Amino acid sequence: MHEPGSQLIGYSSSAEGKQTFQAFNPLTQEWLPQSFREATIEEIDRAVTLAAAAFSIYKKAAAAQRAAFLHAIADEIIAAGDGLINTASAESGLPIARLQGERDRTTGQLRLFAELITEGSWVNARIDNGPPDVRQLQLPLGVIGVFGASNFPLAFSVAGGDTAAALAAGCPVVCKAHPAHPHTSHIVAGAIRAAAEKTGMPDGVFSLLHGATIATGQQLAVHPLLSAIAFTGSFRGGKALYDTATRRPSPIPVFAEMGSVNPVFFLPGILKEKGETLAGQFLQSLTMGTGQFCTNPGLFVTQAGSDVFLETLQKNIVSLPAGCMLTQGILEAYNKGLAQLQQAGARVLGKAQAHSQQAAPALLQVNVQQALADPALCNEVFGPSSMHIRAESTEELYRLAAALEGQLTATIHGTEEDLRQHAELVDILREKAGRIVINGFPTGVAVNHAMVHGGPWPATTPAAGTSVGTAAIYRFCRPVCYQDFPAYLLPPELQNNNPMKIMRLLNGKFSKDALP
Repeated sequence: MHEPGSQLIGYSSSAEGKQTFQAFNPLTQEWLPQSFREATIEEIDRAVTLAAAAFSIYKKAAAAQRAAFLHAIADEIIAAGDGLINTASAESGLPIARLQGERDRTTGQLRLFAELITEGSWVNARIDNGPPDVRQLQLPLGVIGVFGASNFPLAFSVAGGDTAAALAAGCPVVCKAHPAHPHTSHIVAGAIRAAAEKTGMPDGVFSLLHGATIATGQQLAVHPLLSAIAFTGSFRGGKALYDTATRRPSPIPVFAEMGSVNPVFFLPGILKEKGETLAGQFLQSLTMGTGQFCTNPGLFVTQAGSDVFLETLQKNIVSLPAGCMLTQGILEAYNKGLAQLQQAGARVLGKAQAHSQQAAPALLQVNVQQALADPALCNEVFGPSSMHIRAESTEELYRLAAALEGQLTATIHGTEEDLRQHAELVDILREKAGRIVINGFPTGVAVNHAMVHGGPWPATTPAAGTSVGTAAIYRFCRPVCYQDFPAYLLPPELQNNNPMKIMRLLNGKFSKDALP
């Protein structure tokens, strides 16, 4: 057994740090009793050094072995039972039902990656048998540092999508637990350790480090044996890691998902047909999880003829309940953000009644000229608020859309006639977002093979990736080319007889055929 407040370094535990911290229950407004130790520089070094040693073994593990490991992690998370869910609820304030669904998502994405690597075609094998004879496939990068998110203590945390993708690719993981849910992180890390032991993975394939200070994450980011970083959180946190990693003597990639305002464009025709209904659906999306989703619709745009829609929003938002936020710091940032927007010239379109230590849903409003003159009016305020911008013409709407920063999502609501008349809007938004939604809402991200959860700066860095879906695996790989290799030195995926029966690009044509 390991001490709950210690670091989990491979198959060992370490409790050297003198500085401690505790989690806070946002519902009861009480500090939780368990103390956690801040990782020392020496512990961070041991975790990454051990992971680097594990990489030399784990990168050679067959896909079936890695898949068995992923399935075992999912099994161990399920076996953690109600204790895991209750702990996560106490540390986050999130309801039990939400966390049960998040646990299913977490185990589901682990199993999805297991299926992907078992089938095998994901390695993107390419063969041109020349001359010269050139063969390419994806190989794992190395040790990955994963930083867990506050708003998804399971699905975007210790065993979340980043860890699942990295382990699937063949990369050991050193995870920096989020200080808002350290005990939850510790339970899940224990599940990963148990799965690693049961499936015979090398010591160091996974480690968990605790830390409530910025220094812990920065020390991890500069370790010379780290190959890449995956981060989900605020722009400030992601940018700090990005700056650190790119200024190293040997720079490494940072795959940071930093959120966005996820603009929603409501076109005139559909508002005439469904204005009241859409108002209700929009508020439901806005306040889901007290607005603490990176895909929360934090900005919405209408044109003339939207009066019924706006009036319904104003009437309904005042009766919405205030909600608990994940941490005191997030609540303070939310209220400060709303105040700053008002100081910058935004007016309150509608707001629910505020309650002590809870976030009140709010709608603010500016015109296009204000938004174009001060882009900060379109910045994300993490929580259940949204900025309304009314465009006086289609040309003004296009100018606004073109001026937006990079986003995770962009949404358009319109009738068929609306969409045909505003075809240029789709073209503009394609350059702004990783996912474009028609007649839906961005909250809720499916975990599948086609999903993109990423977008141009500052939504993510870099834009050419996703942190959700099986394509996330490619962040932790690099293409390697084998030229004029003798057959006995080639990996199975590139051998002429295609022993794994995978899809390959053979001389420019996709096929599962063997080569003579």
